Amino acid sequence: MTDSRVGLTVTHRRYVPYSHAHYAGDLVDGAYALGLFGDVATEVCIRTDGDEGLFASYSEVQFRAPIRAGDVVEVVATVTRVGTRSRTVDFEARVVCRGRPDRGGSAAEVLAEPVVAVTATGTVVVPPVV
Repeated sequence: MTDSRVGLTVTHRRYVPYSHAHYAGDLVDGAYALGLFGDVATEVCIRTDGDEGLFASYSEVQFRAPIRAGDVVEVVATVTRVGTRSRTVDFEARVVCRGRPDRGGSAAEVLAEPVVAVTATGTVVVPPVV
């Protein structure tokens, strides 16, 4: 019997401010995406178990494309396994809009196709049911 929580998907979007640029070319560090994964995982835990839960580990993280200041990043979390107290969650961070400073200080565009920047699989834990 499949748990009804498997397949639950939660999506967040966030503008990446220029104050978060860490490297040349307005790149942000990889930890930025991991922080977003933590935020969306918190909502997953609230929706599945009525608790913020705790992020326990990542079993895989892949940095596939850069995230830059001025981007709008869409972060998706999908529950793939439900244990007694643990949940396995697949994450994807995609750039859906990108700043275009070459066209002007505040220029930006919606990308025709989102760019998958980071993928990961993680485990969250929630308190036991009392």
